[in-house]
Amino acid sequence: MDVYLVNLEEKMPSVAQARIMLDQALRAGRQKGCKAVKLIHGYGSSGKGGAIRRDAHAALAAQKKAGKIKAYVPGEEFSPFYSNARAAVEGCPALSRDRDYTAANQGITIVLL
Repeated sequence: MDVYLVNLEEKMPSVAQARIMLDQALRAGRQKGCKAVKLIHGYGSSGKGGAIRRDAHAALAAQKKAGKIKAYVPGEEFSPFYSNARAAVEGCPALSRDRDYTAANQGITIVLL
């Protein structure tokens, strides 16, 4: 399995619960030998960006800085027009076949392990 899929918004968790799920997803993806994790976090019902999305991006930025993940790509940048997305596809070619590749889906984030 190249890409591990996790739905952080399923069952409408709190931000704290979603953070725990995020950490568990990254651990599970590593244990399964995946190259990437696709997080479904939603964009928020207000259309202004959800709290889970903001918290996930903050947590991922901290993990990238600490060297725990290689990179992450917000869904709106998950297309060949962005260098970080092209690098993600190079690291995990299966991502090029993902249905959200080129869709500008702000409700997902791709994490390279």
